[in-house]
Amino acid sequence: MLKMVLYLILGSMWVKISHGGTLNIPIPVGFVIGLLFATHEHFQIDRKLEYTILLAAMLVGYIAPFGLYINY
Repeated sequence: MLKMVLYLILGSMWVKISHGGTLNIPIPVGFVIGLLFATHEHFQIDRKLEYTILLAAMLVGYIAPFGLYINY
């Protein structure tokens, strides 16, 4: 259960870089880190479930207004 919570938190982390009002680049940093953790997992039984949780958390993290915002 704790591992699923870790994937949920990692998947929802985004870095959004914006310049003025024209350039807005979202980068799913937590999803990439979560994929690295999931692929190096010793037990491969519930890997599909981990990928699903990461994908759902990534979509929620994109819509929700939290993450790291960089304005320059």
